[in-house]
Amino acid sequence: MEIDKNKREKLSSYDWQLIDLKGDRVNLNEFKGKVIVVNYWATWCPPCIAEMPSLQGLYDDYKSKVVFLFVANDEKEKVEKFVIDKNHSIPIYFQISQAPPQMQSNSLPTTYIINRSGEIVVNKTGAADWDSKKVKDLLDELIQ
Repeated sequence: MEIDKNKREKLSSYDWQLIDLKGDRVNLNEFKGKVIVVNYWATWCPPCIAEMPSLQGLYDDYKSKVVFLFVANDEKEKVEKFVIDKNHSIPIYFQISQAPPQMQSNSLPTTYIINRSGEIVVNKTGAADWDSKKVKDLLDELIQ
């Protein structure tokens, strides 16, 4: 899952506007220099729903150390109902502007892990077990 160090792409820009479920705006620029996990998902996407419990587990363990952006490709009302029904506490966002070119994907789910220097360390399309030792070891390494 981890991209070889010589093949990693660096974000060309951190200018990416998002809005959360409460209507608060954020910009990816605010998280420059931090480890970031971005997950594109939707309530109508079976693989997205399948991997959500493991993402919730990863978020529970790393929310104070890593920035998580769960970017929904869906209607706000459906997303709100989904997170309430599933008892998820992950931070949900919607795109206001286009993501940096290196993080634009037409596939769901797609997950990116970005290191402190803006390199994409993981670019995974499709469901995965995110609450695994392998992923946690990687995050621990990136956080240090």
